[in-house]
Amino acid sequence: MTNVITRRTFVGGVAGAAGVAALGGRALAQQLPLPTSPVALNIIDVAGNLALTQKAIENYRKAKPNLVSRITFTKAPAPELAGKIKAQQDAGRVDIDLVLTGTDALSAGIDQKLWVEMIPQHAGSLPKLDDIYLPPAAKMQTLAKGQGVVVTYYPSGPLLEYMPDKVKTVPTTAEELLAYSKANPGRFLYARPANSGPGRTFIMGLPYILGDSNPQDPAKGWDKTWAFLKELGQNVEYYPSGTGAVMKELGEGSRDMTVSTTGWDINPRVLGVVPKEAKVAALKGFHWVADAHYMCVPKGLSNEKLAVLIDLMNFLLTKEQQAYTYDEGYFYPGPAVKGVTLDMAPPESQAAIKEFGRPEYEKWIAENPIELPLQPEQMVVAFRMWDEQVGGAKRK
Repeated sequence: MTNVITRRTFVGGVAGAAGVAALGGRALAQQLPLPTSPVALNIIDVAGNLALTQKAIENYRKAKPNLVSRITFTKAPAPELAGKIKAQQDAGRVDIDLVLTGTDALSAGIDQKLWVEMIPQHAGSLPKLDDIYLPPAAKMQTLAKGQGVVVTYYPSGPLLEYMPDKVKTVPTTAEELLAYSKANPGRFLYARPANSGPGRTFIMGLPYILGDSNPQDPAKGWDKTWAFLKELGQNVEYYPSGTGAVMKELGEGSRDMTVSTTGWDINPRVLGVVPKEAKVAALKGFHWVADAHYMCVPKGLSNEKLAVLIDLMNFLLTKEQQAYTYDEGYFYPGPAVKGVTLDMAPPESQAAIKEFGRPEYEKWIAENPIELPLQPEQMVVAFRMWDEQVGGAKRK
């Protein structure tokens, strides 16, 4: 989920030291040296993850002033990140300490060998992840190849989101979606998958809906999917660079339908970017394609700084801090850890989800399979093929 709508100016009050990771510095001291004076951290977000974790990260700074002096937060598009880090590493001057990313930049970083191996190298300094994660989050952790740690999870999509006053006959199958796009050229839109959670979830979900031969092999197993996407593309005016632009157009009325996820449905309606009355639908035979955000550390940092980052990871995986990830539905539900319920979340999160959440989500989550997204190397292939075969000439 990338290119989140720029809207997080209301960080609000931060809780105190609740949920400080009990294993803190003592366990880490046996593994890596903690700093003798506080360090400054530079955290870059290419997934919109700070909407879910910034309050908890600031809680850590307040709880551990002996370890962290200040934290700088920046945001960037996922496709640009790998090249930026590689250039810093080649120059021997890495100034990015922690990356918060979806599967897109995670995959690119694995492909280019940019990340510190966290597991098994530093597993002894982290919680037992298989014990604390929700089962789908534990499966998402396998995609990191030990080079990142899941911090948030959601079943994602793909879903259709539409304006009911404009779309009177809602597509229920892939064929009906194609027919809708032909009958209403330019009214359906989605963003470039390499920089959009809903975009990549859509293309990864289609092989299940269409009955392709191998949903995990975009090069050899997606014949029906690529044919469908090319035909659909004849009726798509252009492909925005990120999801935020799509939701803005849906909200303004220049588009009537897009692909979405649970979080990208709920949160833009909370924020008023998309009207509250927007509806969602699921195509017949759909499987959820799960999504997660990861904490990744670029190679090239000092051991002292790495020790602090591992301590921060422990802190962010406590139940108290995971409760913040309900946010206002952006990655609904959000928590990756077992036993984190909505009533543990801040009051504003509870109120937003009560008003803008959808009861059908619990039913759909219970009744439809939850699949892993593509393996990192296959995701890189899928993005390249989409750019070359589907969206290349129509990207903005």
